[in-house]
Amino acid sequence: MKKVAFFDAKPYDREWFDKLNQKYELHYFESKLDEETAELARGCQAVCAFVNDNLDKRTIDKLYELGVRVIAMRCAGYSNVDFRAAYKKIHVVRVPAYSPHAVAEHAMGLLLMVNRKLHKAYNRTRDFNFNISGLTGVDLYGKTAGIIGTGKIGRTFMELCRGFGMKIVAYDAFPNEKLGIEYVDLDELLRRSDVISLHCPLTDQTRHMLDEAPFAKMKRGIFLINTSRGELVDSVALLKALDEGKIRGAGLDVYEEEADYFFSDWSMSGVQDDVLSLLLNKPNVVITSHQAFLTEEALSSIARITLDNLDEFFSDGPLTNEVCYQCESGKIRENCREMRGGRCF
Repeated sequence: MKKVAFFDAKPYDREWFDKLNQKYELHYFESKLDEETAELARGCQAVCAFVNDNLDKRTIDKLYELGVRVIAMRCAGYSNVDFRAAYKKIHVVRVPAYSPHAVAEHAMGLLLMVNRKLHKAYNRTRDFNFNISGLTGVDLYGKTAGIIGTGKIGRTFMELCRGFGMKIVAYDAFPNEKLGIEYVDLDELLRRSDVISLHCPLTDQTRHMLDEAPFAKMKRGIFLINTSRGELVDSVALLKALDEGKIRGAGLDVYEEEADYFFSDWSMSGVQDDVLSLLLNKPNVVITSHQAFLTEEALSSIARITLDNLDEFFSDGPLTNEVCYQCESGKIRENCREMRGGRCF
């Protein structure tokens, strides 16, 4: 039976992987994966990693030295993987689409919360304070939603917005004209949108795509929603835009320095991140700790696809969800011209 070292393991991970696993000996570790904790994978042929694990060159070299030949990412993102270091050493597979509805619905929940100030209303009524002054929102009907990234999650969020009677404009570096979406350039999207929601991957080109200059181009009083990757947004610039009233409210499920804090309990010690602390203290900002994926359907799909990815690897079959190391942008398998026999190498 093949052994898999499972890093950054949480109770909900164990529940679904144990329920669906029949072939592997899973060794769960609460520690995040990095160069030092990689030693825990000794004797294992595979590791299962998550979004905040550190899969840099030193970690990958250590895993390779230990005999690990496949990294199964139980998530869609892979910006934390050094593909160049892994090429011809360790295959990396991922879960490209586990439940677009889970993330899109969470994004809509954040939008409703920051708009109608549901978090503030909840806290008031818990204290028997039934005053509604200061809780005024706006109708979403007739407003324009600007969607950055039109993959499955972005398109699902569009459908939710249409259900509220919103107009849609979209920006994507690789637009799909067959979808019948009104694509515009980024500057036009920033100018026209009342709501901006991010649904694109993190790359060298998209890192801090929303910084001080793009914020200045937005209309005053917009809502910003980010359920994608924290580093898409310059957090210092976001604070300034909030202070200036450029942004009416922000709903964030991700934060650019989240790896230091998210998925752990810091309630007794606090965080040593001034920017995060300032954001958390803003009355018009709602932050959740990267939980948009957290539904039963998504967790089941993540476990099933991850185990299927391992099955393909150990059966020497084509790797359906392998990320191509040949492409600097980390393009998915079907876009790679270098792929031979269904595997990158």
